[in-house]
Amino acid sequence: MKTTDVRRDMPLLDKIIYLDAASTTPTPRHIIESMNDYFYNYNANTGRGAYHLAVRATQELEQARKKIAKFINSDPKEIIFTKNATESINMVAHGITWNKGDKIIVSNMEHHSNLVPWLNLQDRGVEIKIIKADENGVIDPGEVEKALDEHTRLVTITHINNSIGSVQPVNEISRIVEDQNAFYLVDAAQSAGHINMDLKKLKADFIAFPGHKGLLGPVGTGFLYHARDSHAKLNPLNLGGSTVENVTENYFELTESPSCFEAGTQNIAGFIGLGSATNYLGRIGISKIEKHSKKLTKIMYQGVQDIENANVYGSPENIYGIVSFNIDNINPHDLAKILDEVKSICVRSGFHCAMPSLRHMGAYQLGGTVRASIHYYNTREEIETLCETLQDVSKFIKT
Repeated sequence: MKTTDVRRDMPLLDKIIYLDAASTTPTPRHIIESMNDYFYNYNANTGRGAYHLAVRATQELEQARKKIAKFINSDPKEIIFTKNATESINMVAHGITWNKGDKIIVSNMEHHSNLVPWLNLQDRGVEIKIIKADENGVIDPGEVEKALDEHTRLVTITHINNSIGSVQPVNEISRIVEDQNAFYLVDAAQSAGHINMDLKKLKADFIAFPGHKGLLGPVGTGFLYHARDSHAKLNPLNLGGSTVENVTENYFELTESPSCFEAGTQNIAGFIGLGSATNYLGRIGISKIEKHSKKLTKIMYQGVQDIENANVYGSPENIYGIVSFNIDNINPHDLAKILDEVKSICVRSGFHCAMPSLRHMGAYQLGGTVRASIHYYNTREEIETLCETLQDVSKFIKT
């Protein structure tokens, strides 16, 4: 599929220049149609229903799980449906039995969703060790290695930072963690659906995925990858319908994973849509998406950097899909609003739920940054329009 084919599947893009993929992406027609098919033709609950609509709904939901597993090269039983990557991370934070003196290693470049749940464990006597990034927002694997000791239970890191787009050396860190008796969690919120992820090399115990960003799926969907060969024991966050095999007045027996983690009625249509979205991405080809986005990222970075009074964060050699910047003497929210009003350019502004990372990059005191983020549906012409508009705004502010 070409970029023009994808754009035809997203009517929203006829009216705007959408540069906020790091927050969420437009949903292609095909994915919406697969969800409508559920509502129109077999809108029933999944599980133990014997009538044909319930049977089909159950089959389609499990087929979606298989599609997702195939897309990331995993076993379907390693896929636990969640609302988003945040819920996936919290499932791990609350599901592991922590002991006083346990240690968690996390970077200062994390989204709040991969920092606050760990900070919250300090009340239980868990030590949180923060690894600081370099001036480009990249973590040195050697610093992780130095921080590891016999008390370390978990190392967690984002694959691509959401505030400036810096790509973290997750495979190198994986090899370091593998030598220790520690768990490894990767936040793939900004990499899933954008770049090739080799789970065999990554060797993570847990990977948190959102459905509504790079995967082009509907909002309210996500999943947790939990490696079956991992030594990590995870307790269910919620209990209830579908999580138990047998119940008496004073006893219950849990079902096997993933069912024991998926209490109650699921977002059936949403996950069916997410399964269709992974098929859709497969038709495009992840390598094609990666090549396209790398090219546009460099063009966008250079175009913004060429503006005299603009400040761009991170290194052009090590960011992907996201360009975060400020223009002197203008608040990022004001700049984002100007871009919207003048050229219908949609970008994100502020702290991006990543305050520590923007403090580290020196942008916190500026009110955060303006963040432009892309996917396969974006074009070079859109990036050029962004840069030309920023140039005009910059000149106006200077005068």
